[in-house]
Amino acid sequence: MLTLSRRSLVGSMAALAAAAVARPALAGDKKKDAAPAPATPAPAPAAPAAGPFVLPPLPYADTELAPVISQNTLGFHYGKHHQGYVNKLNDAVAGKDWASKPLADVMKGTYGTDATAIYNNSAQVWNHTFYWSSMRKAGEQAPNGKLNDAIKTSFGDLAGLKKELSQAATSQFGSGWAWLVSDGGKLKVVKTPNADNPIVLGQGTPLLCIDVWEHAYYLDYQNRRIDYVTAWLDKLANWEFAAQNLG
Repeated sequence: MLTLSRRSLVGSMAALAAAAVARPALAGDKKKDAAPAPATPAPAPAAPAAGPFVLPPLPYADTELAPVISQNTLGFHYGKHHQGYVNKLNDAVAGKDWASKPLADVMKGTYGTDATAIYNNSAQVWNHTFYWSSMRKAGEQAPNGKLNDAIKTSFGDLAGLKKELSQAATSQFGSGWAWLVSDGGKLKVVKTPNADNPIVLGQGTPLLCIDVWEHAYYLDYQNRRIDYVTAWLDKLANWEFAAQNLG
């Protein structure tokens, strides 16, 4: 017959009590009133660095892309990453002629040169600004007018365009972007790595872009890039912005 010392018995009872507290609720358990978990607050933005370039404001409230993109993700992406690119760009151009030039000129003028830090950060500032405008408040939307006609000519229909954009966005290895561009009177889809974009690569006029750097979606979707891209195309794509760029 197994016997337990007083010390062993007390230890066993304590372990059982702890396990009862820690165990997950079962279907038959009585529900108790509990305060809901607080929403994760958006992080404080990074402090801006002095210089000629500034972080442009978002074209919507930081809650309006939810549930596709959460306020938390947008806070890190816009307030930390985008502001960080602006800060690094200001540091990189300090005391140089580039400090007096427009952002797009800096980006185009430093592409393919040894001014790598200036190019990478100026292009990322430009790309992210374009990305924010490529989205609008979450909801069902569809292109119309001239843009819709061009989509039908180039892709058959909107579903065909979404399929090509999704394939480009999900097949981009590592960090990068998927773009809808107008080139030679026809629409096409291209993808670019890292900070590159269709302007510096001579691939046409950008109409819309999807950011597929991990910081764009990882807090909400982890490794499920396809889920982020699908929700983005169905709920956030700003076809009005694309139409303006086509016009």
